[in-house]
Amino acid sequence: MAKEQQKAFHHRATLKQKNKPFKRRFATKNSLRDKSKGRTQRASVKGKVLRKHSRADRRNAVRTEQRKKRDELVTSTRIFTGRHRAPKIVAVIPLCANTDTSRIVRSLFECVDETYDECAGATRVLNVARFKQSIQFVEVSRNVLDILDVAKVADYMVMGLSADEEVDAFGEHCLSAIQNQGHVGVFPVVQGLDLVAAKRRGDVRKSLQSFMTHFFPDADKVYAADSSTDLQSVLRMVTTQAPRGIRWRDTRPYMLAERVEFDASAADPQVGRLAITGYIRGANLSANRLIHIPSFGDFQIEHILAVPVAMEAAAGAAIEEDDEPVELDRADPALQDSLVAANEPDQLNNEQTWPEDAEMDAWKTQMAQMEQQEEEAERANGDRVVRVPKGMSAYQAAWIPEDDNEDEDSDSDSDMSDDDEDMDGEYSDAESMASDNAEQEYEDVNTAGATSVNGADDQDEDLLSAEEEAAHLKAYLKERERRNRDDAQFPDEVDTPMDRQARERFARFRGLQSFRTSPWDPYENLPLDFARIFQFENFKRTQQRVLRATQTAPARVGMRVRIVLQNVPRDVMAHAENAGSQRPFVMFALHQYEHQMSVVHFTVTRSADYEEPVRSKDPLVVHFGFRRYTVRPLFSQHLHGGATVNNVHKFERFLKPGEVSVGTIFAPIQFGTVPVSLYLPTSHDGALPTLVGTGSSMHANPSRILAKRVILTGAPFKIHTRGAVIRYMFFNSDDVNWFKPVQIYTKYGRVGHIRESLGTHGYMKCFFDGPIKQMDTVCMNLYKRVFPKWNTELWSEHNQTDEQKRQWIGPVVEPSVAMEI
Repeated sequence: MAKEQQKAFHHRATLKQKNKPFKRRFATKNSLRDKSKGRTQRASVKGKVLRKHSRADRRNAVRTEQRKKRDELVTSTRIFTGRHRAPKIVAVIPLCANTDTSRIVRSLFECVDETYDECAGATRVLNVARFKQSIQFVEVSRNVLDILDVAKVADYMVMGLSADEEVDAFGEHCLSAIQNQGHVGVFPVVQGLDLVAAKRRGDVRKSLQSFMTHFFPDADKVYAADSSTDLQSVLRMVTTQAPRGIRWRDTRPYMLAERVEFDASAADPQVGRLAITGYIRGANLSANRLIHIPSFGDFQIEHILAVPVAMEAAAGAAIEEDDEPVELDRADPALQDSLVAANEPDQLNNEQTWPEDAEMDAWKTQMAQMEQQEEEAERANGDRVVRVPKGMSAYQAAWIPEDDNEDEDSDSDSDMSDDDEDMDGEYSDAESMASDNAEQEYEDVNTAGATSVNGADDQDEDLLSAEEEAAHLKAYLKERERRNRDDAQFPDEVDTPMDRQARERFARFRGLQSFRTSPWDPYENLPLDFARIFQFENFKRTQQRVLRATQTAPARVGMRVRIVLQNVPRDVMAHAENAGSQRPFVMFALHQYEHQMSVVHFTVTRSADYEEPVRSKDPLVVHFGFRRYTVRPLFSQHLHGGATVNNVHKFERFLKPGEVSVGTIFAPIQFGTVPVSLYLPTSHDGALPTLVGTGSSMHANPSRILAKRVILTGAPFKIHTRGAVIRYMFFNSDDVNWFKPVQIYTKYGRVGHIRESLGTHGYMKCFFDGPIKQMDTVCMNLYKRVFPKWNTELWSEHNQTDEQKRQWIGPVVEPSVAMEI
């Protein structure tokens, strides 16, 4: 009985289920069937392997991220702490005509029981002992250039508002300009709020806050200049918060000058050494780099001296500069950046072949025949009377050929003189259209030097009167408006000339089967200006190396230094003396290679406030980051998805509203993305600077191809299924045969080609991929590469006329008058 209880229970073997094992080594029937049909096994998708992190791993990742952010915060605020700390720059900008920046700064000094120095000039330093911080206030006048310059180097901005006067158009323009170039923290401060009735103060605050939030969403409060509590709040936030930087500014060294000294050279008193004292900000500085001063250009550094100033003294409140400055860095002639901006092309360093003797003999015979023909023509013609425009001399008139050769010579003009390409010749065309009497603009001149028959001897008659000049200008503007309207309605369409052959008129144009993928050599038939520029094999890699080199520069961020520049004109010192009392004096350091010229591109979006047509090659003033130039840019299409396969982009004749375009100019190289603003050289309305467009810089890329498109159009004459006879595209059979390989299309989407020419008047038989309609239009696209002109110059405020200078200055109401109002 006990043995039966110890016996274990189990199922019988016949009841156990055994599954068929998976045979890894053998192919299945399905795999053999797929292989016999030619199917291939799809490769597995390789991607990021998602690994499940443990709780400890997640905690470590959070701690690492916190430590990283804490280190970045300490690094950004380290220069503002300590005994030799750098002051935070606070720009005080007046937005209203009756805003008094001196009163605002005086109130900020008095709220912490500090003395306001009346003779300190435009910059004053406030030491806030409570927070162990220093603040450098910069008072700016109502000048757009000064406001933009000080906004580029400021850590905070105090916007001066008025309780009894709205922000005028000048103030709104300054806010838009600051917004376009990037800005730091903003504190709106309103003056005269205590003079407003107590019931209306809340409404005034809400109105001003709504206005400032439109431009700066972070400015969530308006502070009263007559309230000590509000001003202390401003100082507390300025001293305790970490300044919000500007990305394009923080990658390079810059400085707000505290003291500027000039030492004239013994050889030339107009040139000498300029010593600039201030705190280095942004990035470290090397003496081998160049310094850019707005409106004056780039200069070389001789040496850099350390001149620290103790903001706090251990035994007293005295703040004195060290007696013996320490030299930090001296320029190495072998490593110092050169002031040579462009290469000197060697025109003899081209491919040359020596002519053979037979070729030389043929050329000599041809030259002898040409000289003989010229002598016979001079004896046969003798003196003759030629009809020429007024002002042309008899010597110039002698070169005008006879009437029978005029048409032939006029046909040999370059195709650059077409109606949509010669930008510089528009004004003369408009003048000829506006002239009422052609006889008054021409005269008969004897080639032997006789006086004119119908022209007057008085040269003053050639000058236009004020009424005539106004009429010509009106006709010129009307013509520009008409061309802009035609370009918007019929983009790139050009009429084929009837008086000359199309293959000569469009000799430099080519046809492309695909605008995106058809090959186009970027180094084909380049102009001579491309031999003067610099190009990088890998722009991004060079940019990374150049930015990385600033980390090892001797002059560190936050150090108070004295930078000595060499070969500086005395005009810079005159500007610095004016800046010391009224205007800020700023300077920026250039990275390596940023002085050299290249083909620079930038995106631009047209301003909605400017409605006049903006054409390619129109003169404009571009604010390119911290530099300003006078340019004539070429506009092209901007592809949001990146460059095409062949890097070809369509040239735009006009800057179109609501679209992003790309401007191309010859300019110094710029590393990093900087803001770009385009202005007219002279104000459109005479009161404020006219903003044309805004954008940002792109990489320097000389291989970007700007292709100007020309569309030749024709009309169907007879249609038979897929075939059709097209006319009015060409006017002779030779042109039809010349452009026969180019693909044609219709505006309704049909694609075809030219089969043969019919007759001698330009009719041609074409075939399409389907029937076309009688109302359709047949088009042919031709392309030609266009290049920018070498006309970029440094924009200098001192070279402008009085009218051009006045547009940058806003109206000002004296404080005494403002109080009476």
